[in-house]
Amino acid sequence: MNLATLRIAAAVSVAALLSACSMGGITPAPSPQSQALQTAAVTPDEIAAQSPALPAIATECPPIKVRPGAEAIYYYGKGQVGNPRDLQYQAVIDKQSRNCVVSNGLITVKMGVVGRFMLGPSGNQTSVGLPLRFAVERDEAPLFTEKYEIPVQLAGGAQATDFVKVVENVQIPYVSGDNITIWVGFDSKG
Repeated sequence: MNLATLRIAAAVSVAALLSACSMGGITPAPSPQSQALQTAAVTPDEIAAQSPALPAIATECPPIKVRPGAEAIYYYGKGQVGNPRDLQYQAVIDKQSRNCVVSNGLITVKMGVVGRFMLGPSGNQTSVGLPLRFAVERDEAPLFTEKYEIPVQLAGGAQATDFVKVVENVQIPYVSGDNITIWVGFDSKG
């Protein structure tokens, strides 16, 4: 080996030793407790059992969907249904959302909608009640269903306004792999 090659090899060896030394000085040696925490695998059930006051957020919150055909409601009063000039008001669901928490074998659901109410050409209402239904189904079997009358107020000659409805604390027994769906929609039938 020539002298230049020996110098390069020595420089690389010294650099490797220095980097190893500096790395060891920065990172403290792990304690037995931290090593146990690094390898621990905790399930949501174990978390819930240790601290029911701090529930684990569900990894799979059921989807919320607008029931087909129930996304809007049209009111014609005693006018001719379907004739745009006789429309008194209409309302539509714009957005829907939900939030779930799993604790002690239950999924607790908070669900809600935002919608828009508009007067039609024949409308002169200043307040109405909109019939809105929330339902939760497991494999198409009902677990929860409730109809709400949503009060809507038009202020100062307004022709349209937004409405919001939130339903909280709906509890569903949690079974992994269930096919659960949350439905929302207008329900003028009952």
